[in-house]
Amino acid sequence: MSSSEPHFVATQYAPRAQEYLHSTTHSSGADLDQVEAALRGLASARVLDLGCGGGHVTYRVAPHVAAVVACDVTASMLAVVAETAAARGHANVTTQHAAAEQLPFQGASFDVVLARYTSHHWDDLDAGLREARRVLKPGGLAIFIDVVAPGKALLDSHLQTLELLRDGSHVRNYSTSEWVAALARAGFAVQSLTPRKLHLAFDAWVARTHTGAEHIAAIRSLQIAAPASVRAHFATAADGSFDLDTLTLTARACNDTTT
Repeated sequence: MSSSEPHFVATQYAPRAQEYLHSTTHSSGADLDQVEAALRGLASARVLDLGCGGGHVTYRVAPHVAAVVACDVTASMLAVVAETAAARGHANVTTQHAAAEQLPFQGASFDVVLARYTSHHWDDLDAGLREARRVLKPGGLAIFIDVVAPGKALLDSHLQTLELLRDGSHVRNYSTSEWVAALARAGFAVQSLTPRKLHLAFDAWVARTHTGAEHIAAIRSLQIAAPASVRAHFATAADGSFDLDTLTLTARACNDTTT
């Protein structure tokens, strides 16, 4: 992608900022509670919210730390975050327009890096994780949260197909083993893995991304025709609502990685 070419994720998400600000799926959850708890007591920390989207991680952690930089490829998301943070009194929040794979920050400039429901949009997971490690101080805390792919190929194929039909900027949901290996390659030491289930109400799920009618029909067709084992794994309901597996990975930046 040339420097003048709009990032594909940004073009997809530019009209969706308000939906993500008001999304209950993104604004609440035990994973957010875990992130907030992990940052309590880090009053002097400088935090990077990588792929901030509607800013829900930023709003949770801002009261507990010295500064938060909310970073995203979508300018309209950043505008919403800046406005909402100011309205909520979070004067320590700033925004930065950038892709995860090319961060405009000096090495070792953050104490904490957080990334929630963003890595499945990255063009290159390894490059994004290397950049996250580069800007994080040695020994610094990183928390990555995303939907994870099931271990079985049939389930994986079903998930990736539905995700791509719903959102053309979807790249891949990675498995737990892929995540752990990628973090190790990037210079992180994984400390904990917390799996959870995420329930998605179908109508809200497709409305949030402005999914077209033809793609909605294709998703429903795949759900209805799926083998019983697939429908059972995702707890697919009659209206198309279903459950996804998510994972919260807590890691530390290894001290022996060059920054």
